[in-house]
Order: sequence, then C-alpha cells, then structure tokens
Amino acid sequence: MLPGWGRNGRFVRARALGVSRVLGTRTAWTTVGDGEFFCPGCGGDRNYQRLAGRRRFTLLGMPVLPRGATGPVVECAACGDHFGADVLDHPTTTRFSAMLRDAVHTVALAILAAGGTCSRTSLETAADAVRAAGFEDCTEDQLAALVEALAADTGRVHAGPCGAGLAIELHEALDPLAPHLAPTGRESILLQGARIALADGPYTPAERDALATVGAALTICGDDVSRLLAAARTPS
Repeated sequence: MLPGWGRNGRFVRARALGVSRVLGTRTAWTTVGDGEFFCPGCGGDRNYQRLAGRRRFTLLGMPVLPRGATGPVVECAACGDHFGADVLDHPTTTRFSAMLRDAVHTVALAILAAGGTCSRTSLETAADAVRAAGFEDCTEDQLAALVEALAADTGRVHAGPCGAGLAIELHEALDPLAPHLAPTGRESILLQGARIALADGPYTPAERDALATVGAALTICGDDVSRLLAAARTPS
C-alpha cells in the first residue's frame, strides 16, 4: 500500500492538516518606501512598494509569538509579485534610455576633442550617432561649440592624450551603464566612437587613447578593443 493511503495514512494526513490549522506562521508587512522600477514579472516599468516584514507564530490563526524580521522585499503594484531588494539596481526603461543617450553623447565629445580638427565629416558622423541615441535636435554646430568649450574649460590641448578630466567623464557616463548592456551593446558604443574617429582619416594616437578609455569603462578587454578598432577600419 502506498504511503499516505489506507486508514493509517488517512489518519496521519488528517492529523497533520489539523496541526497546520492550529499552529502556523504569519508575516505582517509594513510599507517603508515606494517608487518606480523595472518589474521582471511584468517586463516593464511599474510602481512598487518596498516592504519590511515581521513573522509571528500563530495559534488558531492568531499571532502569539514573534519569530523575527523578514525581507525587505519589493512588491509590484501591477502583478503583486515579490522580489529581492536588488531588483531596484536595474534601471527603469526610461532611465536606461537616458543613460544610453548620455553615454553616446559623452563618447562623441571625447573622440571629437581627441581628434583636434573637428572636421565637418567627423561632426556629421558624431551628430548622427547622438541623434540616433535620443538627442534628436543635436547639430554639428552644437557639438563643435561644446568641444571648444570643453577645451577652454580644461585648458586641454587638442589632439593630446586623454586627460584625467575627460577620462573621469567617460567613466562616470559608462561605468553605471556597462553592467546592463549585453556584449554587443558595449561593442556598439565603442564602434560608434571608432567611426567618428575614422570619419576624417586614420586614428590619431590621441583618438586611440580616448577609445581605449571608452573600452575600459565599458569593461571590454584590451585585446577585444584592438580587434574592434581594426575591424572598424575595414569597409563593410
């Protein structure tokens, strides 16, 4: 006879069921924060509540003894699912788009500043990339003015090595974005910078230095950076 069947089996199961109805645990949740997040269950941006809980033993459904804290958890206001607090580390769709747009803009300025001449072809290539990333009103003249302002503000010589200030700006724009991009996405940003650098001729040493900084901020290893920069030189 299979376990759980027959007179004795039915008795054991009934007894266990009876005990579970008498004794149990219950969690009381308290809202400690709210906001908007990317819900893995819904697959989109949703409102959430951040909950902290306290567990208690129950007797006949009534809480009698504390059992300690639990959580915190994040509860989606749409689907009601609970997730670990680390889900808030993932940017919302809106925030991710803004991060990507700012990253492309920063890379374009860095490569233009490294190139020195700011030729019309380089500016056109950079403006196309920046507009595609989300700055729809970006123009070549705006980028040229920003590069000049950047050089004046930092006292940086055009076509010099990627200075500490520019390297910091690249890392500030790219470091938070890199963990949320697939390898192809990280490579795409580097290749956009490479195309800007190549628009007016071969890489200069300063452009290579700036692109190496971009690759490092995107967590692309040095060998892959070299491979991608070489591939960008080859017409498709």
